[in-house]
Amino acid sequence: MKHFQRELDKVKKMILTLGALVEQGVHRIKTAIEERDMTLAKEIIHNDHQVDEMEVEIEEECLKIIALHQPVAADLRFLIAVVKINNDLERIGDQVVNIAQRVLHIAKRPVAPYQFDYSVMAEKAESMLRMSLDSLVNQDLDLAIKVLHLDDEVDKLKNEAYDRIKQAMADGASEDIGYMINLLLISRHIERLADHATNIAEEVIYMIEGEIVRHGKFD
Repeated sequence: MKHFQRELDKVKKMILTLGALVEQGVHRIKTAIEERDMTLAKEIIHNDHQVDEMEVEIEEECLKIIALHQPVAADLRFLIAVVKINNDLERIGDQVVNIAQRVLHIAKRPVAPYQFDYSVMAEKAESMLRMSLDSLVNQDLDLAIKVLHLDDEVDKLKNEAYDRIKQAMADGASEDIGYMINLLLISRHIERLADHATNIAEEVIYMIEGEIVRHGKFD
């Protein structure tokens, strides 16, 4: 039993380490967007392999524990939730790389008059990720539920970005179509990042309550 608990503790440390690494990536990409920093964007893309490697290690560790110890009840819920959270963290890492690739494109051009300010949207998404990870660390049900409610705010900001850029196209800025597509994709990737943070919060709720809460249960 002590050996089993040590393995569970190891998995918890691994998922929190991955969470911290991904959270750092989100913070750095927010800076890259705001400062149109191509050097930082390239570093983010280059370092993505760290997240991918950790994601594989964590999944293998969880599957090994399930196979060897056949856990039940809360321990099994914990491992199932970690496997899913692990996947969402890796997907957040992918979104960060996608944003970095868009930054490389837009940074080559002067700031357009219809440029959308992504700072608020990115800050909300980063905050959602931080809160979802804090809810995991502290097993905080109320905080996890709060993350679910914040997702609508990011969706609203994504729609505002879409409307602003669509209006620019209607006003005759169609010669910059490639530039505008990259701006649209940034908003889409930030929204997807927030969606994965929401998924993590949902898995924390499952871990605590033993109940699946997807599809708007707490709306």
